Amino acid sequence: MTRAHIVLVHGLRTSSSMWRRQLEALSRHGIDAVAIDLPGHGGRMSEDFSIDAAMRAIEAGVAQAAEAAGRPRRAPVLLVGLSLGGYLAIEFAARHPGLIDGLVAASCGTRPRGVGLAGYRRLAAVIGRLPDRGRALNDLMARAFLPAAAVEDVIAGGVALDVMAPVLGAVGELDPEAALAQIDVPVWLVNGRFDHFRIDERRMLRAVRDGRLVVVPGATHLVSLARPDEFTAVLLGAVAELEHRAARRRRPPRVGAAGA
Repeated sequence: MTRAHIVLVHGLRTSSSMWRRQLEALSRHGIDAVAIDLPGHGGRMSEDFSIDAAMRAIEAGVAQAAEAAGRPRRAPVLLVGLSLGGYLAIEFAARHPGLIDGLVAASCGTRPRGVGLAGYRRLAAVIGRLPDRGRALNDLMARAFLPAAAVEDVIAGGVALDVMAPVLGAVGELDPEAALAQIDVPVWLVNGRFDHFRIDERRMLRAVRDGRLVVVPGATHLVSLARPDEFTAVLLGAVAELEHRAARRRRPPRVGAAGA
């Protein structure tokens, strides 16, 4: 029997192929995992990105996982997102209570607002005006900060060159701190030690009802690619905790406990 069902949501300009190392490792541990493509990315590159379209894409992945888990769920459903995928996974969990059993939100420890977002949007506009729309720069940065195998995983599904402006505009409308406060399942906030998106991680952690913060040593922003084994270990730990909680809920009460 499958231990858990995991839905993986990728980051900006990448695709489901960025999760290949996790998909292989999770399968070896008896965990069913599916990686989706967001609108405007990967196999859905021709589609327009919007928050609502992204929610529908995640919902389809979660529905597939929930169907496999059965009713009542015989195995937990864990939603995992990184960077853009992390912000979207937080929003999905807040909008759709009861559909998942746990959430891992990685590399999204900064609230998308203010001067930081404005600077990022200006940078995106400059990159978009380059002759290759930033493809060479994207590949150069990937090779500079990621292992060779991870670079292959990133580019295998294609690089979404035209999606930065609509994504940043849409994500700027989200409030992940408020969304986290609405989530009633366990939440793991995961960041690389050298991630520049860690600014608000403690503030976001305080917003969570049932949360924990995991900082991966030596990792940069793309933590699942920079430290794939360590990131997979975080997912396995989350699954183990969800399994333990489910077992406690199924355990019959001890005789005499009611009158104790």
